Amino acid sequence: MTAREYTIRILPHGRTLRAPENRSVLEAALEAGLNLPHSCKSGHCASCRARLLSGEIHYPRGRTAGLTEQEAREGYVLLCQAQPRSDLVVEARVVASIEDVEIKTLPCRIAKLRRLAPDVMQVFLRLPAVEALRFEPGQYLDVLLDDGRRRSFSIASPPHDSELLELHVRHVPGGGFTEALFHRVHEGALLKIEGPIGQFVYRESETPALMIAGGTGFAPLKSMLRHALERGSQRRIHLYWGAREAIDVYEEQLVLEWTRRYPQLRFTAVLSEARSLDEGFAHRRLGWVHETVLADHPSLDAFDIYAAGPPALIEAIRASFPAQGVRADRLHFDSFDYAPR
Repeated sequence: MTAREYTIRILPHGRTLRAPENRSVLEAALEAGLNLPHSCKSGHCASCRARLLSGEIHYPRGRTAGLTEQEAREGYVLLCQAQPRSDLVVEARVVASIEDVEIKTLPCRIAKLRRLAPDVMQVFLRLPAVEALRFEPGQYLDVLLDDGRRRSFSIASPPHDSELLELHVRHVPGGGFTEALFHRVHEGALLKIEGPIGQFVYRESETPALMIAGGTGFAPLKSMLRHALERGSQRRIHLYWGAREAIDVYEEQLVLEWTRRYPQLRFTAVLSEARSLDEGFAHRRLGWVHETVLADHPSLDAFDIYAAGPPALIEAIRASFPAQGVRADRLHFDSFDYAPR
């Protein structure tokens, strides 16, 4: 039976698109080339929150933690989960810096593979010589799989060094794509990608920045850091990288080299499962990364915050940082989540 289609009008963009009843509003918008605000695509982070001005929607998995009961009563919906049940008019946020970035679908080849940690692979992709992917530091791309599914990965390279696109891929046991990448796929293999996607982007400012990575959440922050540091920014930045053990801070030596080269950069690695700290690594701490940030900075009102990592980290930051003064317009985050099977 063919799914019914509905008309969706997106304000203030002035765009009208069609969406079947079994696809989310966000999916329909991205397929139409409209890069609406979003991050995790799983209903946790609330980046895709928008106001439903008219019409009816349905959440196939029920309303998730990313939307409070009060927000739902005020007419807000999560576009990554909301499926249309009638024609809709939706008011979405506008992120000016990425409005004119074109989403492309492109073939590419795996140019290099390098194991950064036992469960993290550094992947370099080469686009066709006649193609270029223009993106902002912090955005991500989707790898399109043969069965119609897709897997999202942040771009770790900066826009000014994009001859090869760098990804950091964590091995997910039983995950079809990552199992193949770690055990069967070789350099030279052909992939299809779509991007750039996402509104988690770096904004240059004189305001000091705190960057908080959880695991492979370091990837988009690496793009941002290289963009700022290598282009001569003197902005004071403190990078916090949370991981289980020291081996999981998989580019620690690279970041330490940056701190020696760029005095405006500070670095703290926070280990949640390590039992002790090795001598000679004064930048390492024990505990949870968001709690370490709060302990170091009792007042956050003078900082821009960029955070990327698993949903639990992002939810903890969203819950605890406002109480210490961070302004809503200065809190930028990207919530990583496993794709549904």
